[in-house]
Amino acid sequence: MTSPDRFASRRTVLTALAAAATAGGPLLAQLATAAPAYAADVEYPSNTALYQELAGQEGTTFSRRSRRHEQFDSSMTAVAPVRRTAILALHGGGIEIGTSELCLGIAGYSPSDPAGAPVLPGVHDYWMFEGLLSSGNKALHVTSKNCDDHVAVSTAASHLNVLSLHGCTFDQLALPTTSYPPTGDRRVAVVGGLNATLRQELVKELNAAGFPAIDSLAPAWASRLTEFNGDHPANPCNRTMLGKGGQLELTTELRKSLFADPDSRGGRASTWNGEFVKFRDACRRAIATVEAGQPVL
Repeated sequence: MTSPDRFASRRTVLTALAAAATAGGPLLAQLATAAPAYAADVEYPSNTALYQELAGQEGTTFSRRSRRHEQFDSSMTAVAPVRRTAILALHGGGIEIGTSELCLGIAGYSPSDPAGAPVLPGVHDYWMFEGLLSSGNKALHVTSKNCDDHVAVSTAASHLNVLSLHGCTFDQLALPTTSYPPTGDRRVAVVGGLNATLRQELVKELNAAGFPAIDSLAPAWASRLTEFNGDHPANPCNRTMLGKGGQLELTTELRKSLFADPDSRGGRASTWNGEFVKFRDACRRAIATVEAGQPVL
C-alpha cells in the first residue's frame, strides 16, 4: 500500500470512528465497509498534516487545550516573576492515557475541574493534544520530534524548562527484568530530555515517592533506552529558551495506578487518587528545585 493510500485508509477509518461516536451507530459495521487498515507504523508526519486531514473534527476526533497565565511588569526598576516551566502532553486523551490528567495536575489544576481555579499554590503554563475517539486513538499519534503545532512550539520556546509527559508499555522498554525493577514492579518512569539537572531531580523525587524511575541517558541505560530518552533537539521538551528540558515515559501500569477508574476519560478525570497526588507532587518538587537555581537575569 502506498503512503497516500495509507493516509486515505486512515482517514476512512477515523471518519467512521468519529461518526459512530457522534451518532451512536454500529462501529463494527461501519469499519467493515471501510478501506483496509493502514500499516501500523505509518503515522501523521506532523501536526499540520493531521489538522489538514481531519479539518472540522476538532472537538470530536481530537482536541487541544492550553493555558498561558497572564504576566504583567510595569516596573522600570524591579524584575517581575516569570513562568519558568511549561507542562506538555503531546499524546493525551485516549492516545497515552493519563497524560492529560497529569499535565493538568502538575500544572496546578484539578483534572476534575480543569477550567476552574488552581488547586495548588504556584501554577505552570500547559499545552496538550488529546485523542477523543472511543477507540483507535493511536492513529492520532505524531512523533514528538515532528510536532509542529504553533502553540505547543511557542509555549516551549518561551520557557526555561519543559516537562513533557508520555506513555509506553513496560514490554516496549525491554528492561532486564532479572535485575530491574528489583521487586518486579512494572510501574516504571523513564526520565529523559537534555536537561541533566531536571532528569536528576525527577529520578530522585519519583523514587523517593515510591515510583521506580531511571535516567534514560545514564550510562547503565543509554544504549537500551534510545527510543525513550527524549534527546532529539526537535522534541518540544528541548525546544526551550535553554535548548534542553525533561521528558517522562510512563508505563501503562504506572499510569493506571494513578486512578481508581483509568479506562475512561470521565473515570480518569473523577477518580484520580492518592498515588496521583504523590506522583504529581514529586514532579512539582523536582521542577521547584530546578527553578530555584535559575535566577531571572
